[in-house]
Amino acid sequence: MKTKLILSVLFVFALSFGFAQTKEELKKQKAEKQAEADKYQAEANELQSQIDALPGWRVGAFGTIGGSFSSFNNWYAQGVPNNSSGTIGFTVNAFANKIEDKYFWRNSLNTNLSWVKFDNEDDPTDDDSFREATDVFSVSSLYGRRLSEKWAVSGLVEYRTTILNNFNNPGYLDAGVGFTWTPMNNLVVVIHPLNYNFVFGDNPVFESSLGAKIVADYNGTIFKDIQFRSNLSVFQSYDTSDLSNWTWINSFSYSIFKNIGVGAEFGLRSNRQEAANFQGTTLAAADNDLQTYSTIGITYKF
Repeated sequence: MKTKLILSVLFVFALSFGFAQTKEELKKQKAEKQAEADKYQAEANELQSQIDALPGWRVGAFGTIGGSFSSFNNWYAQGVPNNSSGTIGFTVNAFANKIEDKYFWRNSLNTNLSWVKFDNEDDPTDDDSFREATDVFSVSSLYGRRLSEKWAVSGLVEYRTTILNNFNNPGYLDAGVGFTWTPMNNLVVVIHPLNYNFVFGDNPVFESSLGAKIVADYNGTIFKDIQFRSNLSVFQSYDTSDLSNWTWINSFSYSIFKNIGVGAEFGLRSNRQEAANFQGTTLAAADNDLQTYSTIGITYKF
């Protein structure tokens, strides 16, 4: 009996030791394969950077789609027991860049549109349609002749407005010349000391002026599968700071399966003319609070 017990214990111990040894061997093999994969990924990234540096067109786009819908019937715990609500929104970040040895032509588009609705079904006068919520549209075109590998003399045209409501009221058209610095393939910094900011709108607070234009745009991949674009556009008026404005938009897209993933976009803006128009007051009396928006949803990378 004792002999059988000892043999059983030895068998269990040997079996456990064998499983532990197999597990450690598998972990070791995984680590070796992962190191090999990281090596090839680094080589692939280096080849991609060399491809990006070659002359020719580069085009791409990614966007975010978000939405939700709900309906309540006789849900007495809330103030409006019978209602239907929903939100729909999407963003698009696209670029088409022609990079040559002696010049470049960079074009970009950013738009963020969304609609919301809240229908109180017990109120026959309540609006049951979707209404505009987020409305952002900007397009730019930058042309430069190279002075060196990283510096170029350049001209920029940039247009910003809303398209769902109050199209071109206000609208902003920047046109200027100066220099562009490209310290890396994915980063472009525009420095234009001579720029005219055309402002369109039916309110006298919308004034055009001469000033300086600074744009910093990064569009690339960070942390492996995260597509990231950050665009800062600043206009500094030479007339008065009340006519200056800036917009900073950051977009993220994380791929989960093939080109589908999750993404987010965050926008910041400071514009005293828009604040004065909305508040119905003068530029000097306007309370120029920071403007913000955010969108989170499903993304697709083209």
